[in-house]
Amino acid sequence: MFIVVESGSTKADWMVIANENEQVFNTIGFNPYFHNEQDILKELNKSNDLHSIKEQVEELFFYGAGCSSPELNKIIENGLSAFFTNAVVHVNHDLDACAYACYSGSPAIACILGTGSNSCYFDGHEVSEVVPALGHILGDEASGSYFGKRILADYLYNRLPEIMHKELQASGLDKMTIVENVYQKPNANVYIASQMPVLIKHKDLDYCQRMINEGLQVFIDTHIKCYPNYLDCDVSFVGSLAYLLRDELKAACEKNNVSLKLIIRRPLEMLVKHHKNTMVSA
Repeated sequence: MFIVVESGSTKADWMVIANENEQVFNTIGFNPYFHNEQDILKELNKSNDLHSIKEQVEELFFYGAGCSSPELNKIIENGLSAFFTNAVVHVNHDLDACAYACYSGSPAIACILGTGSNSCYFDGHEVSEVVPALGHILGDEASGSYFGKRILADYLYNRLPEIMHKELQASGLDKMTIVENVYQKPNANVYIASQMPVLIKHKDLDYCQRMINEGLQVFIDTHIKCYPNYLDCDVSFVGSLAYLLRDELKAACEKNNVSLKLIIRRPLEMLVKHHKNTMVSA
């Protein structure tokens, strides 16, 4: 039995593979910038499904947001190993998962648009970056946290379209709540990105279309055009926001002569296929 996990900052999808049987479970996402070993163990202990199989798991492949260095990866590894005591645990960056899920035999640029954003180039052997991901404060262009910051600020500045303002106001949103969640509580990036439903619901408004198109252009300029050969290879996207904004994303890519190949909402199945193929070839 082995498990493949694809984790963003908001949620994680788990696929448990035992012979020909596959089961999918979900937990919150684990990000070493925001979660420690105890947080991970506490959350896993809430899952009766995972608890019932934990001693049977022989190998676990975890791909997560923020898992970009041996020191950060060790935080996740220690938390997982404390729960899956009989398993060999491998922790890698979510960019690796993105690259593997998008790869179809030719070198390509693979991008993430979810709570955060990033991109990489994968030639079939090596995953490489040209510019770093700077997180929700300095970067994460065109991500949930990127758009969420704009929405929250414009709400407090009374610059939102009336229909959006009233909707957020009716939910009980006020300055104190926003400041507390953004500046005082953990997981600020997830809170900020949680404003996405109101953007998606009203995305046909001129205000939303301008914001979306501006954000996607900044992402393309920063995270796709940084690759010298971006006009000569396919570009694919994974992530919930990429899927929900797929029409706008297709238009933005066409405008920039970017060859858009795939938009994958949840890359878990493609990632599991990659691991199965790797095991067969080994």
